[in-house]
Amino acid sequence: MCFVDVSLSLHGSEPKQQSPHRRRALAQPSTSGYQSADRPLTILHLEREDIMEESSAEALDSSIQDHVPPLAVKDLKLLLKKERSDCVSSSSRDDDSTLQNPGTHSSILDENTKSDSCIQEGKSKSIKLCFSDGKSRIDYILVYRKSSSQSEKREVFERNIRAEGLHMEKEASLTNSDVIFLKLHAPWDVLCRYAELMNIRMPFRRKIFYMHRRHKFLSRMEKRINQFRGWLPRKPMKFDSNTLPYLEENESFTAPFSRSRIHHFIIHNKETFFNNATRSRIIHHILQRVKYEEGKNKMGLNRLLSNNSYEAAFPLHEGWYHSKNSIRTHGAENHRHLLYECWAWWGVWYKYQPLDLIRRYFGEKISLYFAWLGWYTGMLFPAAVVGLLVFLYGVFTLEHCPVSKEICQATDIIMCPICDQYCPYLRLSDSCIYAKVTHLFDNGATVFFAVFMAVWATVFLEFWKRRRAVLAYDWDLIDWEEEEDEVRPQFEAKYSKKERMNPISGKPEPYQAFTDKYSRLLVSASGIFFMILVVIAAVFGIVIYRVITVSTFAAFGWALIRNNSQVATTGTAVCINFCVIMLLNVLYEKVALLLTNLEQPRTESEWENSFTFKMFLFQFVNLNSSTFYIAFFLGRFTGRPGAYLRLINRWKLEECHPSGCLIDLCMQMGIIMVLKQTWNNFMELGYPLVQNWWTRRKLRREHGHHTMANLPQWEKDFHLQPANAYGLFDEYLKMILQFGFTTIFVAAFPLAPLLALINNIIEIRLDAYKFVTQWRRPLPSQAKDIGIWYGILEGIGILSVITNAFVIAVTSDFIPRLVYAYKYGPCAGQSQSAEGCMMGYVNASLSIFRVSDFERRSQPRTNGSDMFEEAVRFCRYRDYREPPDSAEPYSYTLQFWHVLAARLAFIIVFEHMVFAIKTLIAYLIPDLPKDLRDRMRREKYLIQEMMYEAELERLQKEKREKKKGRVHHKEWP
Repeated sequence: MCFVDVSLSLHGSEPKQQSPHRRRALAQPSTSGYQSADRPLTILHLEREDIMEESSAEALDSSIQDHVPPLAVKDLKLLLKKERSDCVSSSSRDDDSTLQNPGTHSSILDENTKSDSCIQEGKSKSIKLCFSDGKSRIDYILVYRKSSSQSEKREVFERNIRAEGLHMEKEASLTNSDVIFLKLHAPWDVLCRYAELMNIRMPFRRKIFYMHRRHKFLSRMEKRINQFRGWLPRKPMKFDSNTLPYLEENESFTAPFSRSRIHHFIIHNKETFFNNATRSRIIHHILQRVKYEEGKNKMGLNRLLSNNSYEAAFPLHEGWYHSKNSIRTHGAENHRHLLYECWAWWGVWYKYQPLDLIRRYFGEKISLYFAWLGWYTGMLFPAAVVGLLVFLYGVFTLEHCPVSKEICQATDIIMCPICDQYCPYLRLSDSCIYAKVTHLFDNGATVFFAVFMAVWATVFLEFWKRRRAVLAYDWDLIDWEEEEDEVRPQFEAKYSKKERMNPISGKPEPYQAFTDKYSRLLVSASGIFFMILVVIAAVFGIVIYRVITVSTFAAFGWALIRNNSQVATTGTAVCINFCVIMLLNVLYEKVALLLTNLEQPRTESEWENSFTFKMFLFQFVNLNSSTFYIAFFLGRFTGRPGAYLRLINRWKLEECHPSGCLIDLCMQMGIIMVLKQTWNNFMELGYPLVQNWWTRRKLRREHGHHTMANLPQWEKDFHLQPANAYGLFDEYLKMILQFGFTTIFVAAFPLAPLLALINNIIEIRLDAYKFVTQWRRPLPSQAKDIGIWYGILEGIGILSVITNAFVIAVTSDFIPRLVYAYKYGPCAGQSQSAEGCMMGYVNASLSIFRVSDFERRSQPRTNGSDMFEEAVRFCRYRDYREPPDSAEPYSYTLQFWHVLAARLAFIIVFEHMVFAIKTLIAYLIPDLPKDLRDRMRREKYLIQEMMYEAELERLQKEKREKKKGRVHHKEWP
């Protein structure tokens, strides 16, 4: 029997799909497996198919010189033969033939009936993905205009393309005679040659699955758990295994391709051995190194695209994503159709993502982004639930909160005006609603939630490293190292006159002098600093708007606005701030591009990292600067009535609402988060949809419906929107900024994880729909992690601990209430707190001011007799100051210093405690799961044994040939 390997994951990541038609579960352990004296018993599980032919079981790689003693070679060989005979053999099919057959509902197409590689791409004859001969598949498309003035460069470029062995065919557009499509096809020998040069790893042997021997108790427990699971309904998040294709390369050992050892690789069909993504990568690699003029720097497709020699360059989609027939009854037309039905369609929003199929179609880099996004979305579930519980705790305890009760009942407490002249005196009870709303976010569970979110951020990052390791193993990227980046053409053109020997390659390369490099970095840093000052100036403008409009709204004719002047000021200021943020983002992108090009980075990776850091820094400061102002500066430096601090000695700084500043921070975060995510989603999907719809409408009016229905695939793709010029930069950036919103000020807005979760569930399908239907197919590329973004995430996690500590200590009233309860309240000096310990807190937190001490320009226009039947003599304000009749009027009281000391102590204790917990969790969670590490070591051990066995067979074969007198060299040295 054969073993089924299923890898479970959270929402957004699909378990590793195994075809039930090709494997069966292991019923009992094989007794012929190798068991070392110092190793636990290990059960091997093999694929249902025949493992390989005898010729493929020979030596695997001569470069490994470690000779393993043949202690278990014989037993292993017997085991392989026994398992091969036990498993029912079935013919192996190639990956491009793994679409559903409508006749059998299987996930495999009949290779005999679909031998033509072009026909395999789709069942509809109208889908043309090959040359006019019907045999050579189209691997890449170049588009140019006949009217372009760069014809000479194109001719040289195309001549050199032919010299590389690529096949070419030109065809004019059906909708525009000026547009020419150049179709490229890589024949088998070119693919083999460049696959060897690029060290592309290809499958050469089935993987061997295994499990450790379990104790009897664990086996019984597992059996009972499986019985219990059988009673439960089937998980709705999983896909039907019959729907998804069987991807052979995910369950095979791989090695760098070698033409001299080609018979060791699993090749069922030469046309489909290299999948579409690999073929596109190979051709793009060739085009980047083909010259278009004589000269060292005159090469590469990117330069021809930048000087308009070519209009576009892209690999083809595999057909149309829609079908009249149901996928359940007729199967998928192609992998694009399958991705749409199983991933990009909105009806499957609750399903796992088919990551293996995404990787097959779009490459590892894009599939890693969706794996990370799915993992982030899945991890948001517990954060959203806890945040919602904190909010509900505030709802249920609202009627029992003594502070809000005291504010609502304080009809005799008169508050001082919050602005000059126009603002009237108010009763404290008028802010009853805002006090209750504040309690929803600022309650006893806030500190716990802040600690939880700090720990959550660490757990999220640590477990993502483990998830990434599993994906890298499944996709055979553990040992993959990114090739050394070539020198950027711009850098080479700028510094080609001065060269220096590269110590690695030993070749001369352009050299940038030390003084030139750091002078450019200094100018770039100055530009970054200037743009940050622009952000601060914009925030300063918002502050001036707030202090001016609060008086305007206070004198407004509409009573609703007049009575809620501060809330109206905050709401309009946030909306204006959002518009300023969006305008500055457009400017920042141009400035970041200018500064990055000014630095002249040497390689593409250096350019990408520099540009990413600048854009993140700009947008992070732009998005969060107003939030930092409201959280830590609003109402902190206003002074007191009679001695207000003023801007330019004119405008009084804005004060907090009588119920506190936290409501302003909640409004800022809620409005910005909702508006930003709505705008991002519209620009991501709405803009491409409108553009593509307008293009199709224009073409239908000019050429009719019949012509549009018969357009070839390359012309349909050409009319789609081009993929982002910066790759996945925009996708990562918006998610990282959202992660910052979710963690940095989460103590002030516990519903932020819930809003992020709802947005991300939509975001996954929105991005999938965009990639599959609205964009040209991006060039598949490899990657083993998310790059510089992981370091940025760690930095945000550290910053979130600091900011949440300050939000709890400075912005919320948690510390003043705690000091009052244990030092100044009715329960002061008692070892335990009772329900009435907070009685009198509101009165103790308000100071008294004599109205006659007002400055002339702050004096209200009314004396309050119209509201309170007599002129107001004293009013109250939020602060801890002495009354006007004391020996030192309006000086700070002892309670102020106690609260200040408690705030500083809380910040220190909170930060040290949370950082200690984060460090401990990061230490306890290993980067590699134990079963994955054991599996990697076991498979390495088995490969060495198989190598030794193959070497013995080779030596014995040569010995027999010597006896017969027929000696000729093989590929093994």
